Amino acid sequence: MILQVILYSLVIVVTAVFWELVAYLMHRYVMHGFGWFLHEDHHRSSGHHLQKNDAYALFFALCSFLLIYGGLSAGLGLVAASGFGVALYGVGYVLFHDIMFHKRFRHIRIPIKGAYLERIVASHRIHHSVVTRDGERNFGFLWARKPKQ
Repeated sequence: MILQVILYSLVIVVTAVFWELVAYLMHRYVMHGFGWFLHEDHHRSSGHHLQKNDAYALFFALCSFLLIYGGLSAGLGLVAASGFGVALYGVGYVLFHDIMFHKRFRHIRIPIKGAYLERIVASHRIHHSVVTRDGERNFGFLWARKPKQ
């Protein structure tokens, strides 16, 4: 029983970490590629209202739901655990991207303290300094390289 809990927990964490790569690739090649028509309003607005870009969040939430529901329905705990990992990544994304960076929920404030948070905020600020689909950098959401010294 304890090994099963450890295994499921590990799958959740590994999936959440892996999802940063999925989000990076989607952001770089889909959102700033053929899916720019949905993502463009995100680079041109204040972010305090619904955007076409929110379709991407709904897509990722659907992926999470289908993995969880399908896994639980079929008795495939590892599949469900991966869905919970996607959901965990989604929580991190909403907390950082929507609440901390874009302040889409004005009544919720999360202070940006510490080198890690300051680094991802700076990275995302650089990303949003360009409002076209080209010339962008820093496509990650929850990870940014340490600056070179």
